[in-house]
Amino acid sequence: MSTEPSPESDVSEPAVPEPDVPGPAEPRPGGDAGGAEAAPAPSLPKRRIGLVFAVAVLIWVIDLVTKNLVAANLEGKEPVRILGGLIYLQVIRNPGAAFSMATGMTWVLALIAAAVVVAIVWLARRLRSVGWAIGLGLVLAGALGNLTDRLFRAPGPLHGHVIDFISAFAPNGQGFAIFNIADSAICVGGALIVLLSLLGKDYDGTSTRAKKDAK
Repeated sequence: MSTEPSPESDVSEPAVPEPDVPGPAEPRPGGDAGGAEAAPAPSLPKRRIGLVFAVAVLIWVIDLVTKNLVAANLEGKEPVRILGGLIYLQVIRNPGAAFSMATGMTWVLALIAAAVVVAIVWLARRLRSVGWAIGLGLVLAGALGNLTDRLFRAPGPLHGHVIDFISAFAPNGQGFAIFNIADSAICVGGALIVLLSLLGKDYDGTSTRAKKDAK
């Protein structure tokens, strides 16, 4: 006599789900070994090479035009008094440096001006500061303006005399000196660069004071 299995023997017990065991945490993209996200690198200001040459070309053209105008209209004439005697216009052929210094060293000054131009053009590629770009643009314009005179005016290349025509406070340079737009650009540009340096503003758009604080 065979026995049939009881209904209870065919029923399997339900599986008990195993608890989830958390695995090792996966590092997030861009994070370091500890899971912390790396700080984004600070963006640098854009390059200012275009501003350097825009300022240089503008001031160089103004310097060239004013020299040609006064040479054509005032040379050999009495000083012209303007602005109530604050400025006198008269043409002086200067073989020296700015404000009639280093007279007789024209060819040396021409070579120095050429070296200054090359140095500024090389540095302009790394400029990111607006103030530095304006300052160096002014210095570049002044160097180019007087170098143009030394190359193309009489008595000959590298020996040409620079045209000065602005006499402050009195004629014949008796009150201050006789100079031109190029000389003024060099002085203003140089003063601006010195001021930025004293304020801790670097040519690449960063602050030297901030660098010291970070250290």
